[in-house]
Amino acid sequence: MSNEHAAEMPPLDLASAAQMWDDYRQSCASDPGDYVVEYFGDSPALADSLLREVTHGQKHATSSLENEYLAENEPLPQVGSHWIACDGTGTPQVILRTSEVTLRSFDQVDAEFAYAEGEDDRSLASWRREHEKFWKRTQQADFAKQWEPAITSIPGERIVCESFEVVWPRKQI
Repeated sequence: MSNEHAAEMPPLDLASAAQMWDDYRQSCASDPGDYVVEYFGDSPALADSLLREVTHGQKHATSSLENEYLAENEPLPQVGSHWIACDGTGTPQVILRTSEVTLRSFDQVDAEFAYAEGEDDRSLASWRREHEKFWKRTQQADFAKQWEPAITSIPGERIVCESFEVVWPRKQI
């Protein structure tokens, strides 16, 4: 995750996301509720790379910063909530359902969670190195301040550790 990832993101295709959601909702026995539409990462290349790890790799967790939700006045993910993950063009590809959410400080993120994120070599050392670089780059640009791991012990600055499963499209058996 280097500075070449800091590129303009294209608009999300909300109409296609709504159609995907409608198809998914019709397949459910009960109403799945609402959804959000998002990318992984902060550039088209990173969005594509991380989404590929979800669809063809071992990625079934992600992390974000609590202050990003607070700044946008958005609720934190909840167990059972859904989000539609888009590729680097803004096209919806999969629907994910959140299966676990924990708020942790940087030093509380463990090797098991780092492994579940499925990135790089899946080690905790790699997770810490790459996420620190990413958050320093994005937080400094978005909030005009330098992000540091130590601040994540403060409520409002913690790391949102989210586990998920792909629920649509359904895998063919």
